[in-house]
Amino acid sequence: MQKIYFILLILVSGFLFAEYKNTNGVASDKSFADMLKWIRSDIEPKITKIEISSEWQKLNLLEDDNYAVWIGHSTFLIKKNGLTILTDPIFSKRASPFKNIGPKRLIPPAIPLDIIPRIDVVTVSHNHYDHLDINSLKKIAKKNPDAIFLVPAGDDKLLSRKKINNVYSFGWWESFDFSGFKFTFTPVQHWSKRSLFDRNKSLWGGWFIEHKDYSFYHAGDTGYSKDFIETKLRLGSPKYAFIPIGAYDPEWFMADSHVNPEDAVQIMLDLDAEKGYGMHWATFTLTDEDTIEPMVRLNNAVNNIGNIDFVSLVPGEIIYLD
Repeated sequence: MQKIYFILLILVSGFLFAEYKNTNGVASDKSFADMLKWIRSDIEPKITKIEISSEWQKLNLLEDDNYAVWIGHSTFLIKKNGLTILTDPIFSKRASPFKNIGPKRLIPPAIPLDIIPRIDVVTVSHNHYDHLDINSLKKIAKKNPDAIFLVPAGDDKLLSRKKINNVYSFGWWESFDFSGFKFTFTPVQHWSKRSLFDRNKSLWGGWFIEHKDYSFYHAGDTGYSKDFIETKLRLGSPKYAFIPIGAYDPEWFMADSHVNPEDAVQIMLDLDAEKGYGMHWATFTLTDEDTIEPMVRLNNAVNNIGNIDFVSLVPGEIIYLD
């Protein structure tokens, strides 16, 4: 089913003009022959429902400060210095434009949307359906009319059509200052698409969030590139880095736009981040790897290097921010 969904996303992309490209000058693209090769591989990943923690219930989500919780996939609830941030929020049952087709959640959101506290800022990394879930954004905007939505260049039109207000769009290295925080949109190696005729018509990237105490980095969705070295050179090293570790198999097909766990570790090293957290795994079945394989490979990669603080969380666990 995940292969059918992927085909729906990129079926005619080879015939369309790509407005945005990666920093290496290349627009990520795969031929129809490549897609057929992947389909014919007929690999069925082993699906496992990972544990969900209720530890977050120890928090007073509204009153407590200096915490982060992985809700699932690339969605983090971050509370720092009284500001509440939600990254790539997806609370829907499917990451898809269709009700009955496309990747279905393996696990529910660790924190239900109706329990999420007041949101001040929402960041979106790119417009794929597992990162820009318009139904979730509409519900968040309705519940939080003053919330600010930070999106890549080109995606503001989509939110405006859905009557979501306070939307700001960004090119790479553009920043937004708000309440003592600086949000900078950074390049990563990926692509964008939501329909048959909009491939790479909007941008993609990560978010570097600076505060006077320390910085966060949310990589969104990415293949490995030298973008992270450039991010460190321009913006410094984040204390906390949220890095994808899943949706990489088969690697001959996915590596341009999705890192494996070993590449994720290299991203952390390139950023010189103090703490790393693996995301983008075990929530949806998007590609061919077994559900828990990213966690196993990440642990092995970290053990092989040693002296690196990079873990795969349990959804709902609390990250206490220093």
